[in-house]
Amino acid sequence: MKMKLKVLLLSGLCMSLLPVGAALAAGEAKPFPQHTMYTAGTIKPNNVTQTAMDNAVKSKWTTWKTNYLKPAGTGKYYVKYNSAGETVSEAHGYGMLLAVMMAGADTNAQTYFDGLYRYFREHPSAINANLMAWKQNSSFQNIEGEDSATDGDMDIAYSLLLAHRQWGSAGTINYLAEAKKVINAIMQSEVNQTRWTLRLGDWATSGNWGSATRPSDFMLNHMKAFKAATGDTKWDNVTNQTYSIINTIFANNSSATGLMPDFVIYQNNAYVPAPANFLESGNDGSYYYNSCRTPWRITTDYLISGDTRALNQINKLNSWIKTKTSNNPSSIMDGYTLSGSAVGDYNSGAFYAPFGVSAMTSSANQSWLNAIWTKTAGSASEGYYEDSIKLFSLLVMSSNWWTY
Repeated sequence: MKMKLKVLLLSGLCMSLLPVGAALAAGEAKPFPQHTMYTAGTIKPNNVTQTAMDNAVKSKWTTWKTNYLKPAGTGKYYVKYNSAGETVSEAHGYGMLLAVMMAGADTNAQTYFDGLYRYFREHPSAINANLMAWKQNSSFQNIEGEDSATDGDMDIAYSLLLAHRQWGSAGTINYLAEAKKVINAIMQSEVNQTRWTLRLGDWATSGNWGSATRPSDFMLNHMKAFKAATGDTKWDNVTNQTYSIINTIFANNSSATGLMPDFVIYQNNAYVPAPANFLESGNDGSYYYNSCRTPWRITTDYLISGDTRALNQINKLNSWIKTKTSNNPSSIMDGYTLSGSAVGDYNSGAFYAPFGVSAMTSSANQSWLNAIWTKTAGSASEGYYEDSIKLFSLLVMSSNWWTY
């Protein structure tokens, strides 16, 4: 999304969420829990049982949907991302991913998913109608520009692929066909096909915007699934370039930490961290409220595919954060320069939970991973953004993430 609001507190009373219409009993091919076998040599928490981990995920999902998954009229749902009742495509992608992954544990999962899909289709980008307009107000009207944000579209497309695997595409919605429409639209309007980078959205086509990219959009396993579903080999170009950018930033700007900046620009024939206030804040070139997701997003591809191209960066990140915090997840702050100086002073779940995913790469991180699991699973609600990232991190840490 274009703007990232730091939400620290929930407001209002939690209300029970009643689904619109009857639950669809289509049967799930990949019901929760999945207990996916990740890449050999990787680890998961060993201070709790698998059943306890599964139950923690289910509990966080119940809280998440009660707080954030809301009806948007007959047969539709949206994700409430702030106290004003607004939503963004990033949140919508999160909701669709969570619904399809929690199917089996939640009998209403397909009802939620289909309702979220309908809302997505009612809010197209004015630039490419197969992408989602990035923001709506509490009246479900598009605001702040009817254009797209790449991260939301990528999660929406990926969730539709998972829905095809989960429920098949012979029902009311042809999930696979719809996924391909979104995937092809991403390639057409959100990929710079000269540089093979992910754009910030379908609006970012010229000047510095046209060559900029955002590491929190580096969903490498999504890209591989997009190629598998469509047969479009141009996704290999995007995947290869994305790994190249990760390693360029690591080698030139964060060799001591492994941190990724919120935004990257192409300048003087090289990819470099964006300057302050490039798009969102004075921390646009730092590890901040966008790139806090990179330990989850980047590491997930290694866990699923075994691709080692970012493994050195991930391992440096793990060793740095453990040393920086003296192995105490409660000492992780919400923001760092790429050299490792804190720019934040709050222990946000959006920052500490993803480090649990990156810790899964090596048995040397076992006690660190256990500590992050315990802190994340036992944490109180903070707000839509933090709670979403914590839930996704718990899904991966508990070996319940799966791919197309």
